[in-house]
Amino acid sequence: MPGGGRCPDCGSTELVEDSHYSQNQLVCSDCGCVVTEGVLTTTFTDEGNLREVTYSRSTGENEQVSRSQQRGLCRVRDLCRVLQLPPTFEDTAVAYYQQAYQHSGIRAARLQKKEVLVGCCVLITCRQRNWPLTMGTICTLLYADLDVFSGTYLQMVKLLGLDVPSLCLVDLVKTYCSSFKLFEASPSVPAKYVEDKEKMLSRTLQLVELADETWLVTGRHPLPVITAATFLAWQSLRPSDRLTCSLARFCKLASVDLPYPASSRLQELLAVLLRLAEQLAWLQVLKLDKRSVVAHVGDLLQHRHMLVRKAFRDGTAEPDALDAREKELQGPGQGQGWGKEDRGNGSVDLSAGKRPASPTLLLPPCMLKPPKRICPTPPVCTVTGDENISDSEIEQYLRSPQEIRDFQRAQAARQAATSVPNPP
Repeated sequence: MPGGGRCPDCGSTELVEDSHYSQNQLVCSDCGCVVTEGVLTTTFTDEGNLREVTYSRSTGENEQVSRSQQRGLCRVRDLCRVLQLPPTFEDTAVAYYQQAYQHSGIRAARLQKKEVLVGCCVLITCRQRNWPLTMGTICTLLYADLDVFSGTYLQMVKLLGLDVPSLCLVDLVKTYCSSFKLFEASPSVPAKYVEDKEKMLSRTLQLVELADETWLVTGRHPLPVITAATFLAWQSLRPSDRLTCSLARFCKLASVDLPYPASSRLQELLAVLLRLAEQLAWLQVLKLDKRSVVAHVGDLLQHRHMLVRKAFRDGTAEPDALDAREKELQGPGQGQGWGKEDRGNGSVDLSAGKRPASPTLLLPPCMLKPPKRICPTPPVCTVTGDENISDSEIEQYLRSPQEIRDFQRAQAARQAATSVPNPP
């Protein structure tokens, strides 16, 4: 036999193959010992020597796919077909799932995490190919929790060392706004609430860009900002019919979830619009509020670049202008009577130490409303100063050499007094 095998009993090299009931066996021709019995597969070493071994020691053990992994691979393919992704996307997502499943932390995870892993592979594939897909869309399809999904997504990116670009804000707005059910008339949506998709998308993009320029998007989740911008864009296109509709009802009509901070983002966006409205001459006389400014969103967005630059410039130059005017009115060249009359009749009441109300600066929300910090309670001090000082601690309170000499003399006098015996 080629390969140089030996019989374990007699040590003979005369090993022959004997077919017994269509099952190959390796038998020693000298002593008749059955060296190996026919089994399923072989190892790499025994394959070279034509030696058959048991399946648990064979190469097939490393090639088996568990039932959980098979189900996950099928889920990846099904999700790609539901989203109508190209075939190359499906192959990449399957490859990512197989790579992630090789890690022990993923393989031994709970079933919920393995289900979420399916969506993470598809989302990473779409992000790498600039395919507009949001995390919320996949969570809706998989009925997955958003916190669990985001945690698994970050863990998978770190384990595999993938480079995943962030989704462009414009693509995210287009994808998210397309899910709103307000572009076609239906029994649940009145006719006055139906809006053209292109007009609404265009105005929403302008509002989101304005929010980005005024730091409303920085360091925050984009969906609440986009929801607030979409609501304002929808209201501003027909303000007479839609001003009475609240944000919660708007989300209900559009069949989308209302993010928790969307109401706060809406108030911040309205405050920015009011600040810009102060720069337009034909809007200064109207005394707008957060409700009436919605009707003029179109004018504000049309001139938003100029208004934002002017708001920043006025915000930095106004304190210097007020100080210069105050010094001018209080200068030595002005008469006392003229100065009093001007201060009494003018709009600036400098005699009372007041300045006109300056417009709100365009600052990041974290500076306008800084988070409250817990003030630590000071430790309770129980030392009153009347406590007795022991001899071992007295040296810590002595400072000058004179104090040290006085203390030594006092201590010597005390010892001398205690050593003198009492008279009989």
